[in-house]
Amino acid sequence: MSSFIQYTVFGVMLGAGYAIAATGLVVTYSTSGVFNFAQGAVGMIAAFCYWELVVANGLPVLAALLIVLVPGAILAGALVERVFMRRLHGASAERPVLVTLGLMVILTGLATEIWSPSVSRVVPDMVSGQFGLAGINIQYQEVLLIGIAAATAVGLRLFFTRTRTGFGLRAVVDDPDLLAMSGASPNRMSQLGWALGFFMAALAGVLLAPTQTTGVSIPAMTLLVVNSYAAAIVGRLRNIPATFLAAIGIGLAENYVISYILPHVAQSLVPDITLSLPMVFLFIALVTLPSVRIRAIGRLTTARPPRVVSGRESFVAGVVFLAVAALLAAVFDNTPFRGTTVLTLGGVVMTLGIVALSLVLLTGYSGQVSLCQFSFMGIGAFVMGKVAGGGSLLGLVAATLICAAAGALVALPTIRLRDLYLALATFAFADAVYNGFFLDTHIYGSGGVSVGRIVLPGLSFGGDAAEFLLVTVCFVLCAWLVLAVRRSMFGRRLVAVNDSPAAYATVGLNIGITKVTVFAIAAGMAGLAGALYGTVQQVVGYSDFDFFFGIIFVLFVTIWSIRSVSGAFLGALTYTVLNQWSPNAFGLFAGIGILLIGRAAGGILGLDTLQLTLPWTRQPASDVDVVGVAEVALDGAVLGSGSRAAG
Repeated sequence: MSSFIQYTVFGVMLGAGYAIAATGLVVTYSTSGVFNFAQGAVGMIAAFCYWELVVANGLPVLAALLIVLVPGAILAGALVERVFMRRLHGASAERPVLVTLGLMVILTGLATEIWSPSVSRVVPDMVSGQFGLAGINIQYQEVLLIGIAAATAVGLRLFFTRTRTGFGLRAVVDDPDLLAMSGASPNRMSQLGWALGFFMAALAGVLLAPTQTTGVSIPAMTLLVVNSYAAAIVGRLRNIPATFLAAIGIGLAENYVISYILPHVAQSLVPDITLSLPMVFLFIALVTLPSVRIRAIGRLTTARPPRVVSGRESFVAGVVFLAVAALLAAVFDNTPFRGTTVLTLGGVVMTLGIVALSLVLLTGYSGQVSLCQFSFMGIGAFVMGKVAGGGSLLGLVAATLICAAAGALVALPTIRLRDLYLALATFAFADAVYNGFFLDTHIYGSGGVSVGRIVLPGLSFGGDAAEFLLVTVCFVLCAWLVLAVRRSMFGRRLVAVNDSPAAYATVGLNIGITKVTVFAIAAGMAGLAGALYGTVQQVVGYSDFDFFFGIIFVLFVTIWSIRSVSGAFLGALTYTVLNQWSPNAFGLFAGIGILLIGRAAGGILGLDTLQLTLPWTRQPASDVDVVGVAEVALDGAVLGSGSRAAG
């Protein structure tokens, strides 16, 4: 019985930490309409700054806490709102998701530069000592954390329901113009909301840091508050008391699983299960609870989508692309570059380009934000290496079909999810696959999986030039497929689903079948890309498919244009080049990119200056990608008019 009480107290303490972070998420969403994916990264930065002040420089705990929370977190939140978030007013849900993901990438990259991951940093308790209760010892640190969480929840509830400022914070996301007429500044209110959100994230990071007995680490602290995502979803992103209670329940469930179930599981699986638990809770919350309707921030703005090229134009462009690739293969054959060859890197670009094309189909056309394409890519590479030694077409087919089936299985429970909720679900799936599958020593092992080059009767792709040309042909074929889908009836249905799911269902069409189909096709393409990636690299490991890199890759494609084939290729090219030049350059490019996303919904290729000079980005005279009477009648019914931009 004493053990149960001890586990319960520790679970409540963990839940209290999650509750603080979750209420910060609710505050940010309630006051800006933006779900801050960087909440954990903000807490991670705060924890490291607190360690720097207290342990490295010997400052008193209270002084360090005030420095981290007041001038640090509050000013940082106000700055982020002013620089990154303010221009998102009028954007649909996809752009804020990607901007906050970019912010997470920036903060983790900054932390890696400042605090070496190889150094262990243990954060001491703020208050030491313990007392006895019901036959167990309770730490004062645990009581402190629980008390702060409860006081925070009560205080915020009263603040939002009893004060004029609280009413203003809740009103700014609904109608800032009306709020301004009452004499309040919408910009100031939005800044205050973000400052409060950052304050809560930093407080949670500092209070949870001492629970990391082996020392705080950048990935662990960034993902430690993922359970707070699930709690915020249970609270419907609005209800602070429900969010607080859900966080406590999740903390208890996590600690009970660790204490009672994991001791009876094979020890080799314990780390995988422990790392996957937060994402499992999040995924369960998303697929079992009714989702609230995600509203855009303010009034939706429209953007001109790329022109849909004809079959003849796409064929000519593909032939020219292949001719250029053949020339490059002849010029750079066997040319070394930083421990590899130029053509090997070229093959990587083409395989990642296929993953980017899957994002164009899934996110660019149908508006389904997926953060797990690298997961399907990793599954495809693994299947390729295990089927017939990786050197046969059978492996390519198996990788494609298995990933397509996996994509359909992921899509089925998330059919009703859209925008933010779908992004969260695919985020949870990506992390769970990485920690629970890829990191398992029985999957990729310590040395990776060997994948042989494709062998066909009378043809050899053993050389880098031949392999490069093979994957380039596959990229062009996939590009033709994506463009053909866009020109087809099914492609117009995808755009219609993105434009108005309600109108799509009203005319008698099945949204579920359309979503599952496109998700399966995109997953199959990513699996094919993973199989080809394996043949290019010949040895692949779990680090090639880190879900953090998958998030960065989505950001790169979006920065260029997630609605065009050109954007897919340029995103893959930029990602590969910067990864070779300096992995730390990811953060710099992400910083520039999220500034751009806030200003240009269509990415770099959507800028008016480029549309005047690049023929494949020019718009039709109507400036609108019409989905209606002028373009298609679906099953005898007219669908809407005007495709909403992805941003």
